[in-house]
Amino acid sequence: MLTTAMKFLRPVSFAALMLFLSISAVHAELQSIRITGEVSVFDGDTIEIGPVLLRLHGIDAPENGQKCATADGGVWRCGAAASNKMVEFITGKALDCNPLERDPYGRIIARCMANGEDLGAMMVREGLAWAFLEYSAEYAELETTAKASGLNVWQAKTQTPWDYRDDKWNRAVEARPDGCPIKGNIGAGKAKIYHTPWSPNYGTTKIDKTKGELWFCTEAEALAAGWAAQRSK
Repeated sequence: MLTTAMKFLRPVSFAALMLFLSISAVHAELQSIRITGEVSVFDGDTIEIGPVLLRLHGIDAPENGQKCATADGGVWRCGAAASNKMVEFITGKALDCNPLERDPYGRIIARCMANGEDLGAMMVREGLAWAFLEYSAEYAELETTAKASGLNVWQAKTQTPWDYRDDKWNRAVEARPDGCPIKGNIGAGKAKIYHTPWSPNYGTTKIDKTKGELWFCTEAEALAAGWAAQRSK
């Protein structure tokens, strides 16, 4: 069953999902892993298979709540479009992912294929993700082609996802006396969820320390304390 981490996407059928992780020797703990289970699209560059969070190598897609500029001076929901496109790409297809490394938040950075097609390459080719040149130039040529064609995020000058996150982060840090802007909320069923400044519900989430809710300075700190990243259902 394919589900999604966002309210605006409906669950769709995903028959016989099999995710085979072809492992390199980068991390011994990732060797010989075979994962079968429910897949969720977290956003345009991150998927989740059961408890395993996989971030696609070499790309950076718009955040879920991010909007981009249109050619006529308006805005469109580029983050939602990227997430929808990822659902479209993987629905009904066998996934094959090669883990490369872990990031500081415990996510596995992986190159993932859907029926033999590179998901990262497809997202960049569609103009729904940037080549994450800080970490890899693998998709730089695809980005150049998409940009020249004015596809999606390239139809007008728009903010990159890393600048979007930095802007949201800096504003939130300035608003906090201790400079720690991540909200550790305890929700229904005592679920511990943390909200980054770019999370969709960040602005409406209130923290009550008398209930055990906390503020965190980093995502790594929140994860270490037992909180999980926010996801809508």
